[in-house]
Amino acid sequence: MKVKIKIEPGICNFKTTVIAETEDHQQITFKFGSACETIQAFAKEVAEISPVNAIQTLGPDENPILAIGRGLLQAKGCCEACIVPAATAKVMQVAANLALPQDVSMTITKEWPPP
Repeated sequence: MKVKIKIEPGICNFKTTVIAETEDHQQITFKFGSACETIQAFAKEVAEISPVNAIQTLGPDENPILAIGRGLLQAKGCCEACIVPAATAKVMQVAANLALPQDVSMTITKEWPPP
């Protein structure tokens, strides 16, 4: 199975595509497409631990995809709230049949003055 997610992360405008592939709905490999250097580094680190056992990521330890993302974003001084690592974890879950394929969205508005 192959599952693709297209990510429009916001103000940085570095659109990213992640493809999660599996033959057994457990061992997942990834392909990334992004012009963002930080996401390219993220893709390289994810490749080093791939294939990822999606079922084991549900355990009590931190999801390794999210751990790589958190550590890399903190070390690079980038936006720690970047949604690409979370989207990567989600596409992995869909490929492993651990989550349903449903679009997500966020709408951010700044209201002034505060209520």
